[in-house]
Amino acid sequence: MRPSVLTRAIVSATAVVGLAAGTLATAGTSFAAAPPAAPQAVGAEAFGTLATNNFGLSNTQAKYVQGWLAEFWDYNDNIDGLLGTNSWKAYQRCLARYWGYTGSIDGDPGTNTIKALQRQLKATSGYTGAIDGIAGPATQDAFKRFANAHA
Repeated sequence: MRPSVLTRAIVSATAVVGLAAGTLATAGTSFAAAPPAAPQAVGAEAFGTLATNNFGLSNTQAKYVQGWLAEFWDYNDNIDGLLGTNSWKAYQRCLARYWGYTGSIDGDPGTNTIKALQRQLKATSGYTGAIDGIAGPATQDAFKRFANAHA
């Protein structure tokens, strides 16, 4: 019986030493400084601007539209091929005057803006789809035709 008691004592002592060593090793890493956080990207929303929405137009085609907006609809921002807030505000002025847009002139090309755009494209650029406020492939194709006509 003596060897069994001695074996248990040695095993117990080894376990205690192992646990203590593991605890100390873990304690050392648990107090280490956390790695620095990666900087977060700031989206356009943080600055109160809306994202660019070219509805399938290339930058060149969007420049054609911006040129048309500058000529007729008081667009006075950069002609950069990015239809952003100011481009859409100018476009909404056109759509409100001639194509039944009744929303705010806010530069957000939402459903009502797209419906008015579809009415314009139906009359001017061969759009044959529904006036549904969805800028799907038929709307985008007609918008491209409109842009190219103003090159």
